[in-house]
Amino acid sequence: MYAKSVFESISSFHDELTAIRQDIHAHPELGFQEQRTSTIVANALTALGYQVHRNIGKTGVVGVLEGRRNTSGRSIGLRADMDALPIVEQGEAEYASRHHGVMHACGHDGHTTVLLGAARYLAETRNFDGKAVLIFQPAEEGLGGAQAMLDDGLFDRFPCDAIYGLHNWPGLPAGVIGVNPGPMMAAADHFEIHIEGRGGHGAHAYQTNDPIVIAAQLITALQTIVSRNVPAPESAVVTVAAVHAGNLQAMNVIPRDARMVGTVRTFNPVVQEQVIQRMREIVDGMAAVFKAGITFNYHKLFPATINTPEHAQFVAEVATELFGADKVIPNLTPSMGSEDFSFMLQHRPGAYFRLGQGGAETGRVLHSATFDFNDAVIPVGSAMFVRLVERSMPLASGS
Repeated sequence: MYAKSVFESISSFHDELTAIRQDIHAHPELGFQEQRTSTIVANALTALGYQVHRNIGKTGVVGVLEGRRNTSGRSIGLRADMDALPIVEQGEAEYASRHHGVMHACGHDGHTTVLLGAARYLAETRNFDGKAVLIFQPAEEGLGGAQAMLDDGLFDRFPCDAIYGLHNWPGLPAGVIGVNPGPMMAAADHFEIHIEGRGGHGAHAYQTNDPIVIAAQLITALQTIVSRNVPAPESAVVTVAAVHAGNLQAMNVIPRDARMVGTVRTFNPVVQEQVIQRMREIVDGMAAVFKAGITFNYHKLFPATINTPEHAQFVAEVATELFGADKVIPNLTPSMGSEDFSFMLQHRPGAYFRLGQGGAETGRVLHSATFDFNDAVIPVGSAMFVRLVERSMPLASGS
């Protein structure tokens, strides 16, 4: 009964949280530019009695709260991201973005609000023995805000025995919690390929070394890596996302070079290295066969987001306690998307879980110009964060 009362208590100030979320949505800020958002967070935490630390990872904020007791020596970290995306919003809500070309298309406004809801309840009750470390992270969208916070000594300055993060998920019904005891998100790598051939007249192709033909052969060959080199039980994606060669106005001109860029997604570091090695072999082979210069650059960006099994199981237990087993998916299928919370999980055990918000069936999907966070699930996420803290650091009977 107590667990359910947590949700009910947070629901009592749901309207206030919704107002905060919609205000943040109306004033989105890109990565490492979250000055207004971080000020809202810092002011709210200060008013609640947290020890507040700003400018961790440039615009990040950390709030630390001691429980009713602090004899366990334990600390639990909770993380939310704050940044928006460079997308022109097409929504019609009264609180639609007031910053043209920037919008909260991934729901980080909701994540920030969910953690502020948990912050309020934890401060008002302090029903735990230890420290709660609330981490409001900047620049998750491809800029490495998590790593920036780590570089600023995040876990040295604010030790955490475990860390938890969530992300809204339109593909799950509203209020459903999904988690996996292993991979949740893939490693995200980028590659660039530059083919240097020999240009000339399209009517005299034999006098050239056509980089477009080489690019076509290379694209086809790269697609064999997953189907013929990666073991079937493993997962990988190799995508050539853009090709540039020639001029659309020059229909009889073979260009001298071609460029390609793309992404690779994997869960297993062994598979990741296998893919990289095979890509190099294919590129070198094509260069030799076609007698062309081919430059291959590969960049590892975000590692895979891998949950610690026991902490993922703990998330499922907490969700079941709060909402019932029918609202929990303990073996959620991983996503080939990426998440820089992975950097934090490389330093501390913990789990990353999904907060179902619905909407996918109506086209309200992540990173779309019409996306909007479902305010109805704010108390669900906040209650999850609260109970992860309380159950990780329980008060002794009679405390």
